[in-house]
Amino acid sequence: MADVNMFAGAGGMAIGLGKAGFSPLQLYEIDPYSCETLRHNSLSATPTLACTVHNLNVAEMDWRHVRHSVRLLVAGTPCQPFSLGGKHKAQHDGRNLFPEVFRAIRDLRPAAVLLENVRGLLRSTFRSYFEYILRQLECPSTKPRAKELWQSHDQRIRRHQCSVNYSPEYQVAWRLLDAADFGIPQNRQRVFIVATRSDLPVYTFPLATHSREALLTAQSSGEYWERRGLPIPSSLPRNGASREPAQGLRPWLTVRDALKTLPEPAEKEAISFNNHWVIPGARTYSGHKGSILDWPSKTVKAGVHGVPGGENTLIGDDGRVRYYTLRETARLQTFPNNHIFVGARMHITRQIGNAVPCRVAEIVARPLFELLKKWR
Repeated sequence: MADVNMFAGAGGMAIGLGKAGFSPLQLYEIDPYSCETLRHNSLSATPTLACTVHNLNVAEMDWRHVRHSVRLLVAGTPCQPFSLGGKHKAQHDGRNLFPEVFRAIRDLRPAAVLLENVRGLLRSTFRSYFEYILRQLECPSTKPRAKELWQSHDQRIRRHQCSVNYSPEYQVAWRLLDAADFGIPQNRQRVFIVATRSDLPVYTFPLATHSREALLTAQSSGEYWERRGLPIPSSLPRNGASREPAQGLRPWLTVRDALKTLPEPAEKEAISFNNHWVIPGARTYSGHKGSILDWPSKTVKAGVHGVPGGENTLIGDDGRVRYYTLRETARLQTFPNNHIFVGARMHITRQIGNAVPCRVAEIVARPLFELLKKWR
């Protein structure tokens, strides 16, 4: 039995899957620096991963050669085709690798599938392609013909689904989740799709455990500041108290909460430890102001060239703006402290910014692991 993770990146999804019970994992990744990171953290004295790493382009993989039954297939396909900050080419972008995911599903016939992508996939201009993805997940055996346009393939799937005695091969559920709603100190909205084979129970997404309203209530009452030994500010973050009840949820975690146990960063990379050093040159740009300490971080990003101008910055208590250190962004993505990233700053920034927060992956995957426990 195997659990397969395509587009594994630096291991955010894989770490979460491991904590949820899916281990060991078969990890597939094309980027050599990410593969070095994965291998380092699987072979170190304090490993964060139990896995086998395959450094290859999944388009060149013949999945029919996989000899084990596959319990779970996970894929966080490249987000650039659907990103709000990208070129918006969607299915016309050469980096759209959803077709490779479906080729793997057809060949491996996993018991379950877990997909993750950016919220831009839900934009009105991409919505028809998103719905095509969902329909294709229901019946992946209806495969596209050679050089067939996706619209034509979609029409054939629709006709098949309307046929007499139609029965889906997989049962599909999806949600747009904000990481902050699950105790991650970062506002990061992503689409998650889970498909379980028709002979298995339907997957149910976990409910939120934290909320914006609860954080605002704690701040306006003074509880937030008192617990952290801070003076109550004259003006509260995000313009004051919530007008909605917290409904028993815990407050969102903040940047201050996430970074409080980290030591002071080293002044230079050469003398740093654990990817934690001061990165000079931070500036604010119009529309790209830094995150504040007493609110969840803005979305950690990979940047066009690995160095996001005006992004991944923090406004300190003294009002000064600085870049997050790489270890701080890893904290915001809930990577363990002993998960070390390999490569130059540009490569590491990409690895961390493109990752699924480990804790989110664990929360989404845990009920799926429980559902699949009895599968053979």
